[in-house]
Amino acid sequence: MTDENYAGAAEFIDAVKVTGGKSENIEDLTALEDQVTVLLNGVTVTSQVATSSNLDELGAGYVITEGLCKDVKSVHTDGNTNTVYVTSDSVTENFRKIQNKTAATQTGTSGGVEYADAATASKRKAIATVKAPHVIESDIEIGIDDIYRATKEIISDLWVKTGGVHCSVLFREGGEIVAVMTDVGRHNTVDKVVGSAILNGIDLNKCFLGCTGRQPYGMVKKCMNAGIPIIISKAASTADGIRLARESGITLICFARGERFTVYSNPQRVRGVKTDQ
Repeated sequence: MTDENYAGAAEFIDAVKVTGGKSENIEDLTALEDQVTVLLNGVTVTSQVATSSNLDELGAGYVITEGLCKDVKSVHTDGNTNTVYVTSDSVTENFRKIQNKTAATQTGTSGGVEYADAATASKRKAIATVKAPHVIESDIEIGIDDIYRATKEIISDLWVKTGGVHCSVLFREGGEIVAVMTDVGRHNTVDKVVGSAILNGIDLNKCFLGCTGRQPYGMVKKCMNAGIPIIISKAASTADGIRLARESGITLICFARGERFTVYSNPQRVRGVKTDQ
C-alpha cells in the first residue's frame, strides 16, 4: 500500500468560528493548492492546480489515465518547481498530437481532456456521441458486502480534517487497500492512485476504485484508459459518464452511502444484485 504524503498539503489558518451565536477564535486546517506541471518525454502535457503531495504518482497516473502512453519508464519530480518529468517508450496518438501541436486540448469540469483536431476543435461532436475506444474485459467480481466495506474506507485523514479535498482509494479484488490519495481535484486523486499502482507493478484490471467525487464523462474515461473495471462513488454520475461506462465495460456504482448504492452499468460484476438487464 502506498501511504499518503501530507507535506505541503494543508496549513493552519486563523479564523472565527460561530456556533449558536457564540464566537471563538480557532486555528483551522485548510487545504493548499499549487500549480503542477507534467512533462512526458520532455513535452508539457498539462499544467494544472493540484495538491503538491505524491507528485510522482500524479504524473505517472496522469499520462496513463489521459491515454498519452501505455506504460511509464521513469518519473521524477522537481519539488522546487512542482514539475513532474515522466518518460515512456509507448506513447500514443494523443501524445503525438500534443507533441506536433496539432491538438486542441479541451478540458471539462470533470478534469478529463479531449484531444480534438486543432482545425476543427470548435466543431467537435458532443460528448454523448463519442464512442468508447476500447472495452474493458475483466473477470473481477465483488459482493454487496464488499461495496459496503469499501464505502466505509473511502476516506482519508486530510479529507476528514479539512473538508476541502477529495479522496480516492484503490482496492484489490479481495478488498485489500492498495493506495489512498487526496487532492483538491477529484480527477487528481484518480491519477495518484493509478500512478501508485503503475509504479508498484499492480494489475489495475484486478482492482476497483472508490471515490468521494462525482463521476462525469472525464472521470469515467480516466478509469477506462487505466483499465479499472469497477468504480464505486459516494456521489452522482452524469448521463454521459453512465453512457461511457456502459460502452467501455465499466461497472459504475454511485450514491454508495451506508447500505445503499445504485448500479448504473454492467451489474454482472456485483454478486447478489438481481437485474433484468
